[in-house]
Amino acid sequence: MILSYQDNQLHMEEVALATIAEALGTPSYVYSKRYLDEAVEQLKSAFAGTPTKIHYSVKANSNLSILRVMAAHGCGFDIVSGGELSRVVAAGCEPGEVIFSGVGKTVEEIDYALKLGIHCFNVESEQELNRISERARNLQKVAAVSMRVNPNVDAQTHPYISTGLRENKFGVSAAVAMQLYQRANEDPHLNPTGIDCHIGSQISQTEPLLEALTGLLTLVDDLERQSIKLEHIDLGGGMGIQYKDEDPLDIESYGGGVAQILGGREQTIFLEPGRSLTANGGVLLTRAEYIKPGAEDAPNFAVVDAAMNDLIRPALYQAWHDVLPLKSAESACAKTWQIVGPVCESGDFLAKDRELPIAQGDLLAVTSAGAYGMVQASNYNSRGRPCEVLVDGDTFSVIRRRETISDQLRLEREQL
Repeated sequence: MILSYQDNQLHMEEVALATIAEALGTPSYVYSKRYLDEAVEQLKSAFAGTPTKIHYSVKANSNLSILRVMAAHGCGFDIVSGGELSRVVAAGCEPGEVIFSGVGKTVEEIDYALKLGIHCFNVESEQELNRISERARNLQKVAAVSMRVNPNVDAQTHPYISTGLRENKFGVSAAVAMQLYQRANEDPHLNPTGIDCHIGSQISQTEPLLEALTGLLTLVDDLERQSIKLEHIDLGGGMGIQYKDEDPLDIESYGGGVAQILGGREQTIFLEPGRSLTANGGVLLTRAEYIKPGAEDAPNFAVVDAAMNDLIRPALYQAWHDVLPLKSAESACAKTWQIVGPVCESGDFLAKDRELPIAQGDLLAVTSAGAYGMVQASNYNSRGRPCEVLVDGDTFSVIRRRETISDQLRLEREQL
């Protein structure tokens, strides 16, 4: 347990979260190093029977300190932009440990990745393969490529995070993939080294993931018969976690199922976890600015200083995040609250219909905020983005300072 009440104060590891809030202000993102360490090692253990390489998905949480924690455990990185590649480099990590995903890679991004010598491009279309070939030829490089296959497998998740169906924009069909492999195999500036799929996020059952793997292996065998031997099979990420009462993916069962289906094949399995390694290792601290009790049958509103620009998941996905008071007050009278932010939108809420004792000035922790929180934060309403903090045992450190209005204005000209 990284979160626990000790002497009526909510702690992360051995640090009282109220201490961080009072020292650094709110809103603030706070992450547990212990959680990150344990999550990576648990995943490695689940796949211990299979040659496996973890490539942490940078889009989940791209703070440089988080990247360094992942690298310390031997992880590579899965990126979807040139900016994320720059972050990996700035964190002191090896470009050769990077795989580049995403449907819209620009010429500039491809050139940057080729010059740095990344491990592999996950190719999502015929035109992208042509572009990578052209840029590799111009730079006198050989680009390692892996075709992202869309297996038409239903991940049974939220439609915004489903990626493995025909109607999704990602990847190519198996038939098109075969053509692209043949094309790449004949190109002196391309080296087909792997095959890739990613069917969605927040997957709670192993069956869709194993079904996708089975489909990939059919392609792998067909390619071998054409003398195209692949080095790795990339299963993507999408391993579901528990936000409320969902069943998280059983990673032990997943790892065992993968080992059984592979049956001793030589290819290395690549995994691209993001959320499953960081989400439940982070919280967003916020303070109640105003309390608005409802008249008659109207709802009660607790207006806090965090908003949809800080954590957009509830507004965007109708996502559920638990909300915990930083000070335990079991004897206090609880009411049902709509926990909302100060942004000028009716959709600006962090939680709805929560039974909590809340008074003006109280500090709260929005849980499961370690993934897709800070990375999706914005400056809407000219609000500065929160600071980020890493807890390690009984100490904490600022790993990104709070953004100021000066930070926002410095990119704008004073006059035309």
